[in-house]
Amino acid sequence: PWIILFAIFIYGAIHSWLSSNQAKALARRWFDEAAERGYRLAYNLFAGITLLPVLALAALLPDRWLYLLPAPWLWAALAVQGLALAALVVGLRQTGAWSFLGIEQLFHSQSNSNSKLVVRGLYRWVRHPLYTAGLAFIWFSPLMTMNLLVLNVGLTIYIVIGALFEERKLLREFGEAYAEYQRRTPMLIPGLRGRLKY
Repeated sequence: PWIILFAIFIYGAIHSWLSSNQAKALARRWFDEAAERGYRLAYNLFAGITLLPVLALAALLPDRWLYLLPAPWLWAALAVQGLALAALVVGLRQTGAWSFLGIEQLFHSQSNSNSKLVVRGLYRWVRHPLYTAGLAFIWFSPLMTMNLLVLNVGLTIYIVIGALFEERKLLREFGEAYAEYQRRTPMLIPGLRGRLKY
């Protein structure tokens, strides 16, 4: 299990640095306009590909079963996972799926000044619905092994830390508008009031 946590730590450290302004500035210095247009797509592809070895560790290392939900709990868990996938799709559409993936930027260079604060739809309930949907999907798995539990814990820590870093970036970008949004909208759990101070 510790190998899986270590792999997630390395994964998170690399991707946190790659999403930083420092890494983006370095890319702009090396690749000029190509960095502006292709950075997000390259980042997403790299993130997806490098997640595969982490998932492979959880699948291939020695493991033991913790539980397999019987019916009707099995169907309830699968239903929640289905709703989580639907929320991911809806959330992506609300923020602009092509922009989120980095495909739109290949054809239209975008700056932060063009970005808009989205507070409608799923974003009325939580500030990071994509993260909430991802967490719901992994934790409502109808089966659980020790390796999967460790993977879920590690990914949860990574997602929460990532959300906190994103909060700082959004505060810098949108200022008081985002601070007000923080005051009235929970970060990850619908109905949970209050926010962390940073």
